[in-house]
Amino acid sequence: MFDIYAASYCDTSRARFNQDFKDKTHCIVLRDADEVIVGFTTLKLYEKTWFGKPIRVMFSGDTIIDREHWGSQRLAFAWMRLAGEIWQDRPDVPLYWFLICKGHRTYRYLDAVALSYAPRAGTVTDPGIQALMDYLAIDCFGQAYDPKTGVLSFEVPQGRLTTELAQVPAPHLRLENVLYFLEKNPRYAAGDELVCLCELHPDNLRPMVLRLFASALKSPC
Repeated sequence: MFDIYAASYCDTSRARFNQDFKDKTHCIVLRDADEVIVGFTTLKLYEKTWFGKPIRVMFSGDTIIDREHWGSQRLAFAWMRLAGEIWQDRPDVPLYWFLICKGHRTYRYLDAVALSYAPRAGTVTDPGIQALMDYLAIDCFGQAYDPKTGVLSFEVPQGRLTTELAQVPAPHLRLENVLYFLEKNPRYAAGDELVCLCELHPDNLRPMVLRLFASALKSPC
């Protein structure tokens, strides 16, 4: 897993990778036909109190897929099913996906998953959602987060994308959400990360995602 990670990011080390991994509660691993690991995604599930009521947070960690396996959606589909299982466990408690993005590819997943998320092009973020984003970001990252920009900026880079991965393909520059990401996080190549949030609830999922999310709901508890 570290080898795959190190091939995509600068400013990293095995010690930093191990420390980050230990902080997570879940990991989904993608393997090829020979059972070799070719990708993975991590997340931390935790609970906070917001205005006197409990909420649950799925904080996404690293998501890496070996370049030869780009285009495979198996990892994404497994993540959506896991999200459904987590929601089903306590459907009465709001579940939020807390995501920090240092690349436009990651940011685009929000639009593929959810009907409503923040921040997004052409939409003013609801003040309540903005306040929750600010709270979660400050709680996790302290002074590295700037509420005025919604961006995390670290004195010591936490893992910049490689030069190749940081480049935005010309066709992507015609996409509204890519242009919006670049506007909101102009220093992404230096390792800055855009803080994002959306509620994971059946009413806020796109049809294909809802089918995967709901497939977990049919499983026995």
